[in-house]
Amino acid sequence: MKVAIASGKGGTGKTTVAVNLARSWGGPVQLLDCDVEEPNAHLFLGGEKGEEVPVFVKVPSVDEALCDGCGECGRFCEFHAIVVVGRSPIVFPGMCHACGGCAKVCPRGAIREVDERIGVVETRRSGSVSLTLGRMDVGMSMAPPLVHAVRARIQGGSPAILDAPAGTSCSVVATLRETDFVVLVTEPTPFGLHDLTLAVDLVRELRLPFGVVVNRVGAGDDRVHAWCRKEGVEILLEIPDDRRIAEGYARGRLLVEALPEYGDLFRSLAGTIAARVGVAA
Repeated sequence: MKVAIASGKGGTGKTTVAVNLARSWGGPVQLLDCDVEEPNAHLFLGGEKGEEVPVFVKVPSVDEALCDGCGECGRFCEFHAIVVVGRSPIVFPGMCHACGGCAKVCPRGAIREVDERIGVVETRRSGSVSLTLGRMDVGMSMAPPLVHAVRARIQGGSPAILDAPAGTSCSVVATLRETDFVVLVTEPTPFGLHDLTLAVDLVRELRLPFGVVVNRVGAGDDRVHAWCRKEGVEILLEIPDDRRIAEGYARGRLLVEALPEYGDLFRSLAGTIAARVGVAA
């Protein structure tokens, strides 16, 4: 079973839900931090660091001695990662999607693909939680290949919880695809509702089953609840606006360990998700 935790906007408590759900699952569980531009699940789970594996993508390299400046590569590339100015090709690696098409269409065989490092995949173990996270190198901009590298570490035999990046970008889509259920975390504010509607549109477009967790209930109004009722969206869990939660978070403590009375909420959430997917929790 693969469960993604996502949100339309940052700061709603997505990682809080992901790490506490993983700790409360009740058995061995995999947690994959796919927010590769700013991974932070390890700050709450701790544990010993395991292996660190670099991740590379293929980018074009042009042999100018063979290139005649025909421009076929630039005309092929939809992302403008390679262009020809006069007779000189210019490569923009940060815009390359590593499709290899430019090398295939080059009539003179002047383009070959070379490895460019984009980041690393790290593993950690914290009790029953096996954590895998991606960490993008400074200056890199293509997150989806690193997300795919993190997802490639999913092992069969235990549930996998995927902590997605915030928003609705390509890296979010890369995280959500082929998951069994999506939990959308929001907050009861105008901004929370606005971005929740975008996230709901995304998961509906991907045809994925989903439900909503409303965090900081009591801090805003009831517009998120009203919208969910109108749209027939299930609210899986409500987390109250409790100052103690923020204090524990600021200290890097798990909610279910700092405030054990909240453990039942997350164990109930795990059971609800398993029931929606149709497996045993």
